[in-house]
Amino acid sequence: QVQLVESGGGLVQPGGSLRLSCTVSGFALADYGIGWVRQAPGKEREGVSSISRYEGGEYYKNSVVKGRFTVSRDNAKNTVYLQLTSLQPDYTAVYYCERLRDNLWYKHFARHHYDCWGRGSQVTVSS
Repeated sequence: QVQLVESGGGLVQPGGSLRLSCTVSGFALADYGIGWVRQAPGKEREGVSSISRYEGGEYYKNSVVKGRFTVSRDNAKNTVYLQLTSLQPDYTAVYYCERLRDNLWYKHFARHHYDCWGRGSQVTVSS
């Protein structure tokens, strides 16, 4: 059974950091690109970052995210990470990891490029 499980979220003060993990099972992580998306209350799903199955293929949605977030993967541990730093209240959201259907599209975040995802990890930034 294919599963993606996010963890590592929580409550953090502005300026703080968190590391999210996406642990997968039921398939070989090395064969897939993985995306991170988030959804804030009352807002649409938004792409954040992704990582290709091939080395060196890290992608960030915009320059703000690129300066604060770092995506990485450890195929031996079946886990993808998203390091979040300098967090601000508007980054409060549920963060999801998703499996790409085709690694070719790893710079794209439209839902139809992904075929499965986890239940998400809540990140709350508040003082």
